[in-house]
Amino acid sequence: MVLGIDDTIERRRSKRIAAKGIYRDPVRSSHGHFVKASGLRWISLMLLAPVPWAGRVWALPFLTALAPSERYCRVRGLRHKKLTDWARRPVVQARRWLPQREIVVVGDSGFAALALLATLAHHKVTGITRLRLDAALYDPAPPRLPGTNGRPRTKGARLPNLSEVLRGTHTRWQPVTVPGWYGEGERIVELCTATAVWRHGGMPIVPIRWVVVRDPQQRFAPQALLCTDLHRAPEQILGWFVQRWQLKVTFQETRAHLGVETQRQWSDLAIARTTPCLLALFSLVTLLAARLRPAEREAAASSAWYRKPRPAFSDTLAAVRRHIWCEQGLLTSRHRVAWTGDLDAVSLTGSSGQASRVHSGRPRSSMRFRTFVAIAASAA
Repeated sequence: MVLGIDDTIERRRSKRIAAKGIYRDPVRSSHGHFVKASGLRWISLMLLAPVPWAGRVWALPFLTALAPSERYCRVRGLRHKKLTDWARRPVVQARRWLPQREIVVVGDSGFAALALLATLAHHKVTGITRLRLDAALYDPAPPRLPGTNGRPRTKGARLPNLSEVLRGTHTRWQPVTVPGWYGEGERIVELCTATAVWRHGGMPIVPIRWVVVRDPQQRFAPQALLCTDLHRAPEQILGWFVQRWQLKVTFQETRAHLGVETQRQWSDLAIARTTPCLLALFSLVTLLAARLRPAEREAAASSAWYRKPRPAFSDTLAAVRRHIWCEQGLLTSRHRVAWTGDLDAVSLTGSSGQASRVHSGRPRSSMRFRTFVAIAASAA
């Protein structure tokens, strides 16, 4: 089971929202330009599962927690928890729910912390994150000889930095074809890998397998990955890490189609409920779409200048909405709707073709219902 963990900023500016803070905007910022954003910081654990009708992997949120700002904790006399501390809780909870399953958690460089990786290894959860090219890597500690005095060694000889491995002329690079490279199809990259011990003073010691990836055509900068499972193949590690991008896609889809960042409540309880429910709605829509007929869930909206080969989440949401409307009985009437183009006068004709009932003047139903009747009639 492959899980992805990431954080996102819900932009909110109300003075009554106590848990909001000032954070770096990951969307508007770049390496040379820093943009601040006011809002709430959420951390979400998602299931990375292949969706057959979409033809790719979707990130399905199922555990979301609010990470309050440092000022919020200081005012209330609480201990401020770092992002890695908040990330530990949903992962451990997922392990408690699934004690027998093999769990792999994928995160970005913000979760490359020795304390968090040591906790994952303690709970037998495989962690995959980015790794700094100047990380202090060592050989494993040699076996302790009988009769040796003093504390046992925790590390061996210091290894060269990964930046030196990247520039080395004796480094053996292995070409690998990675499918589904950030939505662009297959990508041929080169990688080298080895095992080491990552250690920092005063922190836990974590054995890792590091993987350095570079592009022969230099379309992206070289980067390094780590995995807490030393026996994993480097191709599998890279393939899992590439799926992490779907977490960003899920955050964007929930903003565009499910109303995230459009809430107007400001109380602490309402805030703690609404955003996790909206993120979980993404997963519920996907599960409901899996119960539809293939012809319903595979329908994709297209235009004359753009044809989608596969349905997106917006198409899946529309298919679920249509099915719910049909289940409510709005399309099971014995009368056939004759659409004349006027929302204030909708005629219902029976099987004989004669108008059996005409509503003129101000209708009894709301504008939303009359609009839906018009759309349903035109579709029929």
